[in-house]
Amino acid sequence: MSDLVAITYPDINQAQKTLDTLKRMVVEHLLELDDAVCVTKDSNSAVDLHQMINLPAAGAATGGATGALWGTLIGLLFLSPLAGAAIGAAVGAGTGAIAGKMSDYGIDDNFVKELTAHMPPNSSAIFVLVRNVTVDKVVPEISKYGGTVLRTSLSDDAEERLRAALAQRSTAGAPPAATPPTTTDTPSQQA
Repeated sequence: MSDLVAITYPDINQAQKTLDTLKRMVVEHLLELDDAVCVTKDSNSAVDLHQMINLPAAGAATGGATGALWGTLIGLLFLSPLAGAAIGAAVGAGTGAIAGKMSDYGIDDNFVKELTAHMPPNSSAIFVLVRNVTVDKVVPEISKYGGTVLRTSLSDDAEERLRAALAQRSTAGAPPAATPPTTTDTPSQQA
């Protein structure tokens, strides 16, 4: 079963940086994702969803391959397998792209839009469905970007550890408090 983790950022580019880091960790086999969505809200409050999986492209590829196969088989019946393959691939790719555009995979888009409706302008968020994770390697990497936990399906303890790691980055990234200058006179200053 996958766990949902949603984190918001006060910067419009931070969620994409986090997603890039997560994609790198997938390649390194530190993380398995079922889905990820990066959300940005620009200065005009326009919300854009950036899916990790391009469903129209995936649908077109699958539909094209399936259409070519069926077109070839039907073309064999009419002694024109090449024309059948070409027509089948075109029809299959078109219908696959439409089906991909109309389908939703993983994280529901309406759920994402509902949760990000109150984000301030020039901010971002990331939603991930995590199937498997090496926590001690992944959390320190994503905590570098800070952020605020918006929602998770993690256990209370795991969610609190994530919140603490992200908050630690937020306080570590803050400039140190100014110390007041000392006003004591030393013998060398009196001379």
